[in-house]
Amino acid sequence: MSAHSYQVCRVILVFLLALIAWAGCYDLVSAQDSSPATPQVAFPPAATPQVTTPPSAAPPESTPPIAAPQNSTPSNAAPAGNPQGASPQVALPEFTVTGQKQSPKPRRTTTRTATAPAAAAPTAEQQAAAKNQAFDESRSHLYTTIGTTSDTISHDTIEALPQGTNTTVEKALLQAPGVSQDSAASGSLHIRNDHANVQFRINGVMLPDGVTGFGSIFDTDLIGNMSLVTGALPAEFGMRTVGLIDITTRADAFNNSGTVSYYGGSRGTIEPSFDYGGTIGNECPATTATGVAKAPSSSNWCFPGVQYFFSGRYLQTTEGIENPLPTLNAIHDFSQQEKGFGYMSTFVDPSTRLSLITGTSYNTFQIPNVPGAALYPAFPAATFNSTTLNENQTEFTQYGVLALQRSTPGFDGQISYFTRYDNLHFMPDPTGDLLLNGIASDISRQAYTNGIQGDGSYVLNAAHTLRAGFTVSAEKAWVDNSSTVVPCMACDGTDTGTPQTISDDVAKLGWLAGVYVQDEWKITNQLTMNAGLRFDQMWEFTDANQLSPRVSFTYKPFEYTTLHAGYARYFTPPVMVEAAPANIALFTGTSGAPASGGTDPVLPERSHYFDAGVDQKIPFQCYTSSSAAKVCPTLDLGVDAYYKIATDLIDNGNFGQALVLSAFNYAKGYVEGIEFSGKYTAGNFQAYANLAVSQERATDVVSNQYLFDNVTPLADLGGLTELQYIDSHWIYTDHTQIVTGSAGAAYKFCGRPSYAGETWWDSLCGTTVSADMIYGSGLRTGDANIGTEAPYAQFNTSIAHEFAMPDGKPLTVRFDVVNLLDTVYQIRSGTGIGVFAPQYGPRRGYFVGVSKKL
Repeated sequence: MSAHSYQVCRVILVFLLALIAWAGCYDLVSAQDSSPATPQVAFPPAATPQVTTPPSAAPPESTPPIAAPQNSTPSNAAPAGNPQGASPQVALPEFTVTGQKQSPKPRRTTTRTATAPAAAAPTAEQQAAAKNQAFDESRSHLYTTIGTTSDTISHDTIEALPQGTNTTVEKALLQAPGVSQDSAASGSLHIRNDHANVQFRINGVMLPDGVTGFGSIFDTDLIGNMSLVTGALPAEFGMRTVGLIDITTRADAFNNSGTVSYYGGSRGTIEPSFDYGGTIGNECPATTATGVAKAPSSSNWCFPGVQYFFSGRYLQTTEGIENPLPTLNAIHDFSQQEKGFGYMSTFVDPSTRLSLITGTSYNTFQIPNVPGAALYPAFPAATFNSTTLNENQTEFTQYGVLALQRSTPGFDGQISYFTRYDNLHFMPDPTGDLLLNGIASDISRQAYTNGIQGDGSYVLNAAHTLRAGFTVSAEKAWVDNSSTVVPCMACDGTDTGTPQTISDDVAKLGWLAGVYVQDEWKITNQLTMNAGLRFDQMWEFTDANQLSPRVSFTYKPFEYTTLHAGYARYFTPPVMVEAAPANIALFTGTSGAPASGGTDPVLPERSHYFDAGVDQKIPFQCYTSSSAAKVCPTLDLGVDAYYKIATDLIDNGNFGQALVLSAFNYAKGYVEGIEFSGKYTAGNFQAYANLAVSQERATDVVSNQYLFDNVTPLADLGGLTELQYIDSHWIYTDHTQIVTGSAGAAYKFCGRPSYAGETWWDSLCGTTVSADMIYGSGLRTGDANIGTEAPYAQFNTSIAHEFAMPDGKPLTVRFDVVNLLDTVYQIRSGTGIGVFAPQYGPRRGYFVGVSKKL
C-alpha cells in the first residue's frame, strides 16, 4: 500500500477521535446549560380503579440493568428530602371529588361465558432454561466491550453457511472482518495481521495458552454465539489482546434432544458426530406459564435440576494439513481427529449457579511430502525418494473450567478454576530427515496449566458501574528435543562422521498474574466512558511486569448511530513453550549447527493501541406483527481504524524440518489499518461483506537471533545477509496481507421445515441455500519477506433441506462445494521468514451430510 493511503487512514483515525471528543463535550455542556427539568407533581392516591402500569423501558445497552431486589421495597428508592441530582417534587393540595350519583344496579342475568383454556404448564426443561437464561444475562454484566468493535456469528448462521457445523472454528472466523487465512503450520489465521496473540474465552472464562498445533480443539456445534472483539480492549482483558474470541455455549440444547449426523466427501472425508442435551432432577412443581422468564427468587425456591450437553466428533481425511503441491490429492497426508465437549450447570441456591465445562481433542497427522527433494550436501553419494518420507505428528489437548456465579441485586460475580493440558509430539523419519535436512529432530512439547480467575461487577448508581477482577495461573512446560546429526565442519561430504544423537531438554514452572479495576461511567444519555487500570506480572523464562491504563468512549448522537474510540496499553507475554531457550552450543561441529549465533531470551511485547470507528444501523421498514424482529430489514454498516506501536514485537515461525513454532522479538514494530463491514438481514435472508486494508512492519531482531542466517550474503538484499537486512530496514512481517476480504449470504425458504406430505420441489420450504467467499492479496514471501504471494479468491456454496419426519423431528440433508471454481492458489511458497514448506489452498471438493434430530 502507498504511503499516501496510510496517511489517509491516520487522518481518518484522528478525525474520528476529534469528532467523538467534540460531540461528547458538546453533549455534556448542553446538558449542564439546559433549563431545569419540569418539576414532578405528586398527586395523592385517589379511590379509582387501578390501572396497570406498563413496564419501564430497559436501560441502554452500555449500562447493565439493576436486578430487582427480592423484597417489595426498591433498593434504590430515594431517601426523604431531595437527594442530589433528583428532580424536586411539588405537593399539591388535596381535592375531594364528588362523583355522579350511581344509578340503580340492573338485575343480574345469567350468561354462559366460555372459559379460556389454562396456559400450558412449563416443562422442567423450560423452568431450568428460564432460570439459566436470567443468569446468562447477569453474567454478561461482568464484562463490557465499550469502545471496541465486535462481530458476532450465531449458531444459526454457522449452520446456514457452507459446511455448517462441520467447519472448524478457525474457518468460521475467516468470515469476520480483518481475519486472514494462513496455513495450519503457521496458525491457520491472523487477526489484523498479528501473529497469534488471540484470547479464547468460554462463557466469560479465559482459556489458558497451550501448545499450538495443526488441529482445532473446539467444535462449532457447541457454539451458541461467537464474537470476535477487537480494538482498545477494556482493562478486564489482558495477556492476549489482538483479538478476543468470546464463545457462549448454546442455550437451546437442554430440552432432552440431540442430533446425530454423518458428513463426508472428497479427500476421503468421513465425519460422524453427535450431540445431546437435556435437564434432569427438576423438583419444581408445574406452574402456569406467564410470559417472560424471571430471575430466580428466594420465595418458594425449588431445585430446577441440572442442565447438561455433550457432543463428540470424529474426522478422517487424506488432507489433514495443506497440500504442498497444487495437485488434487496430497502425498502422505492422512489425518484422524477426535473432539469431545461437555457442559453441565446447576443452581446451589436462588442466587448462585455452578457450571462445568470440559473438552478434549486427539489428532494425528501425517506430514505431506514433495517429490524430488534434494539431499543434504553432507551425503553426496546417497539416494532417497522423498515421496516415501514418513514424518508424523500427534496432538492431545484436554481443558476444563469450573465456574461459580453469584447474582444479587446490583452485583454480579464469578470465580472460576481452569485447567489445560497439551502434548504435541513430532516424530521424524530418522533416515529420511537426516539425508534430506542433515538433522532428524524428535520434538515433544508439553504444557500443564492451572489457574483461578475472578470477576465482579457492582452497579454503584445509575451512572457508574464498577468492575474488578484478577487472574493467576501456573504453567509447567517441558520442551524435549532429541536430534540425530552427523559430525562435520564443511558438511560437503568430505568430513562427514558417524551419526550421533544430541538431547536438548528444557523444563520450567512459570507464573502469570493480573489484576484490574475499571469504571463504566455514563456521562450523559449519549456518552459513556470506560476507564481502567490493569497490572500484569510474569515469572517465566524472563520476569517482567507492566501497569497498563485503558480508556474508551462510546457516543450515540442518534438512535441508530454509534461512534467509539479508545486507547489501550498492552502487555503480552510470549507463549511459554515457544520461548524456551535452545542450547545451540551442543550442535557446534555438526550438521545441526545454526548458521549464526545469538540466543537472547524472548521478551514480552509492550504496545500502545489506538482505535476509533463508527457503526450505523439502517432499518428500512417495519410491520406490526408478533414477529416484528423478523420482518424488519436492517442494514448494519461499520468502519474501524486502528494503529499499534509495539516494542519487542513478538513473532514466530517454523525454522526447521519439524513443523513447530519458535518465537522471537523485533525491537520495534507497528500495525495500521482500516476495516469496513456490512450486514443485511431481511426475514429469512442474511448477507454480509467485509474488507480490510492493513500492514504490519518491524525491524531489528533482538532475541533468538540464531534462527536467522547471518552468514550468506544475498543479492536481492543488496549483498547483506538476511539478519543484517532486517536489522537495518523496516520489513513486512511474513503474515502481513495488505487486503483481506470475505462475504456470504444465506436464504431459508419459508423459514421452516417442510410439512409431512409437502413436496420440497413445489414449495422449497425447509430449503436453505448459501454461499461464502474469502479474498486475500497474498502473504509475504522471499528473503526478508520482500515478495508477495499472488492474490486469490475462494468461493464455497451449499444447499440444505429439512424434511419433516413422522416423529416431528426433522432430518436434514446438505450438499456443499468447497472452492467452487477450483481455483489453484498458494498460501505459502516455502520462502519467507519462518516458513519452511509450501502450502496450497484446498482444491474443489464435494461433501454430503445427513443429520437427524433426536
